[in-house]
Amino acid sequence: MANIAPKGTKDLLPSQVYKWHYLEGKFAEICKKYGFKEIRTPMFEHTEVFARGIGDTTDVVQKEMYTFNDHGNRSITLKPEGTSGAVRAFIEHKQYAEVQPTKYYYVTDCFRYEKPQSGRLRHFHQFGVEVFGTPNMLADAEVIAIGHDFLTELGIKDLELRINSVGCPACRKKHREALKAFLQPHYEELCGTCKTRFDKNPMRIIDCKSEVCHEIVKDAPRMLEYLCDDCKAAFEEVQENLNALEIPFEVDPDIVRGLDYYTKTAFEFVTTKIGAQGTVCGGGRYDHLIEELGGPPIPGVGWGMGIERVLMLMEANEVEFPAEDRVDAFIAVMGDEAKKFGLKLCRELRQKGLIAEMDTLARNIKGQFKYAGRLNAKYTLVIGDDELAKGVVSLKDMDKSEQREVRFEDIFEEITK
Repeated sequence: MANIAPKGTKDLLPSQVYKWHYLEGKFAEICKKYGFKEIRTPMFEHTEVFARGIGDTTDVVQKEMYTFNDHGNRSITLKPEGTSGAVRAFIEHKQYAEVQPTKYYYVTDCFRYEKPQSGRLRHFHQFGVEVFGTPNMLADAEVIAIGHDFLTELGIKDLELRINSVGCPACRKKHREALKAFLQPHYEELCGTCKTRFDKNPMRIIDCKSEVCHEIVKDAPRMLEYLCDDCKAAFEEVQENLNALEIPFEVDPDIVRGLDYYTKTAFEFVTTKIGAQGTVCGGGRYDHLIEELGGPPIPGVGWGMGIERVLMLMEANEVEFPAEDRVDAFIAVMGDEAKKFGLKLCRELRQKGLIAEMDTLARNIKGQFKYAGRLNAKYTLVIGDDELAKGVVSLKDMDKSEQREVRFEDIFEEITK
């Protein structure tokens, strides 16, 4: 199996990578407009960072984390999501002592052991944004707006923004009691995972993918019915802010998100264009996560977005990517002296910012032209003994099939004009 990629992973070949470059560039561009700065955190963390942050009742912690002991017998986990690592860095480097809010964005690899399926891999990639340091619901609207604007700018249609409130510890306690009372008669029918959630975090049962559990909770009490005055006001303010931004949304009381750290606002951008796994971007507010990981009581809000899913959605929407960069100049040579001159010229053109190529397989001139065509070169520069003696190259426009002689000193100007 040494010559096959591990299950749930995927190679990105050059014919695909240029699309990723385009997408990453667009993401960095819009984050810059919104005042977010990039953060890069390690690919793995101490397991406690995720166990405490994400919550030990989640599927991620219970079933999906890639966890191992290193040579120092420390429990290490490959990053299953981006928020916890960003919070750990925020605390460790005392960024809370700086002027707030702190606005991060990141592009990161993530790892979860789960059944590979369309749009869901074991090694996947995420865009993410986080805002630390403000309890104001304007921040919630801003992080939703940057996700909306980014996806819209990419040309993606048929997206729905669904929002909910998952409350705070105070009002969640009342909902927990009501939900447990509703579920108690059905306890034995619940799946094994939901039985473990029953005492620790019954609200997660609403999010279970089991058809049996889904049917059981169909008429269960929802969090929106139990919001305290503060959470109710916050949720209304988020909706007012989204209306002010003219971002359409739907209130969906079934959104609880898969991570335990969320409080108040929870949201998802969903689509039916990529099948059942339709969540493209998900996030919300987490007012106690920083404190839970050992920092001061500072609130936060943010989201994660699967890059593979965005690419699938762009293809489903038939979005056209910019063309891959073409070779500006292919240098075809005949003879040893021409080869040396061509090698030097190729480097000079590259130093001036052009994409230049030259044959390294000692093809004949016909083979070199054929190779230039396969590279989709704009121009082919032919150099032989006659051209060297005259101080010119034979410049062929590969699109127009026109050929003319150009003096050495005029080559760059002719190609770039």
